Amino acid sequence: MTAALVVLGGYLLGSMPFGYWLVLLLRGEDIRTVGSGNIGATNVWRTYGKAYGIPIVVLDVAKGFVPALVGTILVGELVGVVAGGAAMLGHWRPLFLRFQKGGKMVATGGGTFLGVVPLLGLIGIAIWLVVFLVFRYASLASMATGVALPFVALALGEPWPVIAFASIAGVAVLVVHKANIARLRAGTESRFHFRRGPKPA
Repeated sequence: MTAALVVLGGYLLGSMPFGYWLVLLLRGEDIRTVGSGNIGATNVWRTYGKAYGIPIVVLDVAKGFVPALVGTILVGELVGVVAGGAAMLGHWRPLFLRFQKGGKMVATGGGTFLGVVPLLGLIGIAIWLVVFLVFRYASLASMATGVALPFVALALGEPWPVIAFASIAGVAVLVVHKANIARLRAGTESRFHFRRGPKPA
């Protein structure tokens, strides 16, 4: 019963579209109608600047971190990763947006790793930052991290639930970035700039 409640709680927390809510509350605008149309931190930051982007990064990470940590402490690593995976699923298809398209789960997945295996989560952040700072593509950094983490987990000797979750999460990140892959191959993917983007019409 405890495990089921933690997993359900993970999905409900993951379903909270903070990027959508924050922009709607403070700007009266729908983040899904500007930029890439994504409710995640990258699109919020690109469109409205770091004052909006940073809080969404923190909140999206917390959506994975909290249920994963609670599940790990109360039951074990298997429930921790399942609860974090449920939060990722909620972020991708939020209940509170009627299961319409949500975010790409990267920050929430990072929070899951931090909640279950902090060292692996920190290594993932380091990989993401290095790739991002070198190439300035958030999508490329996300995919590189997703591909690398299963091998890092294996090298660290993590238990099977962590390795399995890292593998599944890595595949999921690649799948939701298929449009970005096409743009990267075509040379049309937008590089990330820290300055605030143009004001939406």
